[in-house]
Amino acid sequence: MKHGKLYPVILSGGSGSRLWPLSREDFPKQLQPLVTGKTLLQDTALRLAGDDLKSEAPIVVCNEAHRFIVAEQMRAVKVEPRAIVIEPQGRNTAPAIAVAALLLKDEPDALMLVMPSDHIIRKPDVFRAAVAAALPAAQAGHLVTFGITPTHPSTAYGYIKRGAALDGRVYALSRFVEKPTAETAAAYIAEGVYSWNAGIFLFSARRYLEELAKFEPAIGPACAQALAKGKTDLFFFRLDADAFASVPSQSIDYGVMERTAKAAVIPVDMGWSDVGSWSALHGELERTPQGNTLIGDALAVDSTDTYVRTDKQLTTVLGVKNLAVVVTPDAVLVADKSRDQDVKVLVDRLKKENRTEATAQARVYRPWGWFQTMDEGPRFRVKRLCVRPGGQLSLQKHAHRSEHWVVVTGKAWVTCDGEDFFLHENESTFIPAGSVHRLANPWMEELHMIEVQSGSYVGEDDIVRLADDYGRTPDKTKSSKSSAKAKKKAVKKKPKLKVKVRRKAGAIPSKRRGARRRTTRRR
Repeated sequence: MKHGKLYPVILSGGSGSRLWPLSREDFPKQLQPLVTGKTLLQDTALRLAGDDLKSEAPIVVCNEAHRFIVAEQMRAVKVEPRAIVIEPQGRNTAPAIAVAALLLKDEPDALMLVMPSDHIIRKPDVFRAAVAAALPAAQAGHLVTFGITPTHPSTAYGYIKRGAALDGRVYALSRFVEKPTAETAAAYIAEGVYSWNAGIFLFSARRYLEELAKFEPAIGPACAQALAKGKTDLFFFRLDADAFASVPSQSIDYGVMERTAKAAVIPVDMGWSDVGSWSALHGELERTPQGNTLIGDALAVDSTDTYVRTDKQLTTVLGVKNLAVVVTPDAVLVADKSRDQDVKVLVDRLKKENRTEATAQARVYRPWGWFQTMDEGPRFRVKRLCVRPGGQLSLQKHAHRSEHWVVVTGKAWVTCDGEDFFLHENESTFIPAGSVHRLANPWMEELHMIEVQSGSYVGEDDIVRLADDYGRTPDKTKSSKSSAKAKKKAVKKKPKLKVKVRRKAGAIPSKRRGARRRTTRRR
């Protein structure tokens, strides 16, 4: 049967708090390479690749904080999305899917394959075969979900009960069940007609909007308004914040799938995991004969069934079993794996205490690269910076701090008070407080630097952003007559500083040799 075009819709708004401290709101699990060499988001985007199933460019829905990371990760695997839609705030899955469906309103027969971005599927060929088998049912107007064949009586997932057969491998969906007790889950497994609910769906855009209008009539029009008032921002589409704030928050399960008469399920055993806990992640990785997984500089002695991951110092365990030990630059988790579903409770406690570690990583990602604080104290802070090829920081100034930059690897293109010069490896420069400055990397290699800040205040909010390539709003709250004058001077000298990647260092000559007086050459 011929069907409309198939569009993957990738939902990338989750925080993955049960994998804290590795996964946090600012850099959640879908943006990290937890199992393969690619991130979970990248694996999701590539999941339909193959000759057996033709699909169109994906629609990705993500939040404001992750937009540049999402775009960069798509570029890295050579996936060009049809759209990257930015949600001003999370309104759950039903509105996010509605926005994607509305983007396809000019293609009434278009089919949507809705996939969370943070799942593992070990058998992508089996998954693609299941999608192909479900296409006729979706084209006929059913809302198909993919039920995972249970491997054990888990209490971590919701369950789906299948009813009468509809078409080939597809069944009517009889009922949804919330996460059960262990005894109830065992009974479901014994009955043989229950599957785990993976939150993966296939349906036509038109039928989804029709069913949504029946059961949640306020969502569709509000999403349409947010789209109509939205705007393109660089290579993103930004939903209107005020209009989207009025959208009722609702999941697709509660809002549509549990209430529609058109719900269907196709059972499938495709090596699926939602990586929803440290135990689940441990189960996806190679283990020693003692059942341990050791990642980073880790050592286990007389220990069993233990997961140890360290991104920093040597971490050792002795005489323990069934633990998850996770060490990041700013936090340590030691948890009994039988309690790892409760890590979210720990994160909630940290949030109540206003601990930044609850949501923010030590490594902070920016559209130009990332920075990480290595040490800090009264009147100083030491950072490590990485500027990606072609990236550049905003044109800016600081009121309270000076900065010392040392190039570790790569080359830096520096602007300071209108003077331009470049730094090689093992060279440094000094940026006085109040200077209008900018750092760029117009070469093919990453630029790694050490930045030492010193002054009466070294907080991140001591910045007046005068110009920016990434659409970030200039900081007007701290502007003054002097900063306005500096901005006017900067714009006059360099009205549009556009960085293009150049293969040879000699492609950018130093126009102002006098700038070398602020540069310490390598010895």
